[in-house]
Amino acid sequence: MAQDPYSILGVARTATAAEIKAAYRKLAKKHHPDLNPGNAAAEAQFKAASAANELLSDPERRAKFDRGEIDAEGQPTERAFYNQYGQGQEGARYHAASADDDHFADIFADFFSRGGGNGGRGGKGGRGNGARPVRGQHMQARLSVPFIEAALGGTHRITLPEGRTLDVNIPAGLSDGQTIRLRGQGEAGWNGGQPGDLLIEVTVEPHKLFVRQEDDIHLDLPVTVAEAVLGAKVEVPTLTGPVSLTVPRHSDNGRKLRLRGRGVPAHGGHEAGDLYVTLRLVVGHPDAALEEALTAWSERHHDNPRAHLMEGK
Repeated sequence: MAQDPYSILGVARTATAAEIKAAYRKLAKKHHPDLNPGNAAAEAQFKAASAANELLSDPERRAKFDRGEIDAEGQPTERAFYNQYGQGQEGARYHAASADDDHFADIFADFFSRGGGNGGRGGKGGRGNGARPVRGQHMQARLSVPFIEAALGGTHRITLPEGRTLDVNIPAGLSDGQTIRLRGQGEAGWNGGQPGDLLIEVTVEPHKLFVRQEDDIHLDLPVTVAEAVLGAKVEVPTLTGPVSLTVPRHSDNGRKLRLRGRGVPAHGGHEAGDLYVTLRLVVGHPDAALEEALTAWSERHHDNPRAHLMEGK
C-alpha cells in the first residue's frame, strides 16, 4: 500500500499549494538521482516525493484523495465506486437490476479485481471488457541549463530516475524556474490509456559575466584611464560572440552604454533584448609619467565631484 502523500512530503493535510510545492522542491533537491548517483534509497525517495507532489499539486485529484475516492497511487477506491453506483434515485442504496448490469459488472471488475486472477467478466487480470482507459501519471524532473543555452536555445540531454535518457529541446529565452512539458513521456497509461507527461523544472545556471533582467543582458566592462578619457574602440563579449563597442571620450566610471538587439533573441512574441554595458574604470599600474601629467592637470583644475554631497549640511 502506498504511503500517504502528505506524510511523504512532511506537510499537514491543510497545507497550501505553496507549502506543498516548497516541501517537494526541498525533497527533490535533496534526493535527486543526479546528486546521489548509485543511491537506490535516495532514488526511491525522489520517486515517492514526485508521485506525492503530482497528486497533491492537482486540486481536483487532491480533493478526490481527501474524500477517499482515489488512493495514494491515484487509483479509484471502493468509496468512489459506491458514490458513483451505490446510490440510486430517491435515496435508494442500490439501483434495481436492468439491461445495463453487464456494464455494471465490468466496472465492478475494473475497480476491485486489478491484478487478481480472472475475477472480471472474462477480462485479463480481472479488468473486464468494460474497463475504461486511464491516463498515466505525469512525471517530474529537474534540469540545470547553462546561462547562454537558456538564452539562445539548444538541445540538452537529461537522464531520468529509471535510467531513460531524453534529448530536451531548450527554447530560446527560457527563464529560471520555468517548466518544460514533454507530452507522452510520463508514466505509461493503464488499460490502453495515454501515457502521462514529463514536467521538467528548469534551473538556469549563473554566468560569470552576464546578468539577465527580463530579456536584457547586463555586463560590467573594465576600461583604462586612457580609454575613458580619450575614447576608444574596444571588444565586448556578447551572447553570440565578441563585437566592437565605441567608448566615448571623457566617459565617467559607471557610464552605461547600450547595444541594441544584443540581449536575449526574439522569442514567443517578445522582441530581442538589448545588451547594457557599464564602464568600470581600472587604474592599473600608472607610471611616473602619468603621475606627473595628472599632478600638473590637477593643479590647473580644482573641480570637486563631491561638492553636491555637502549641500544642505
